[in-house]
Amino acid sequence: MVKFFSKIKEKINDIISNEEESKMLSDVDEDYVELDTERVVEGKKVLVRTYNIADFTDLKPILDHLREGTTIAIINIRALKDKDLVELKRAINKLKKTTDALSGDIAGFGEDYIIVTPGFAKVYRGEEPAPKPSAVEEVE
Repeated sequence: MVKFFSKIKEKINDIISNEEESKMLSDVDEDYVELDTERVVEGKKVLVRTYNIADFTDLKPILDHLREGTTIAIINIRALKDKDLVELKRAINKLKKTTDALSGDIAGFGEDYIIVTPGFAKVYRGEEPAPKPSAVEEVE
């Protein structure tokens, strides 16, 4: 790539007879932009946290972290599922209401896990199906 630009620069220098313009073109490759790779992006980082729910009271720290808005929660519900299905349903409803209030997303994956995201993230659920053509097509 450098050789390519060098050849173009040489051709342009041959065409230009004025020494000042030739000098300006030779200085072009010396100009560069230095990137600051050490700079930290301002703001909060997103945390992906894992949780285990064995009791309804285990929800409080999860909900607190979700309300901060920077946590994606991966929740293992196996212990509560094995213990009490009514309590599990209550816990999932609480998670769902909080997620809706935060404009987040919630989805189950596998049999034992739920993922909850804040409003800036969505859970990928696969490709959206293409719209089906209507049975009645308009005739032009």
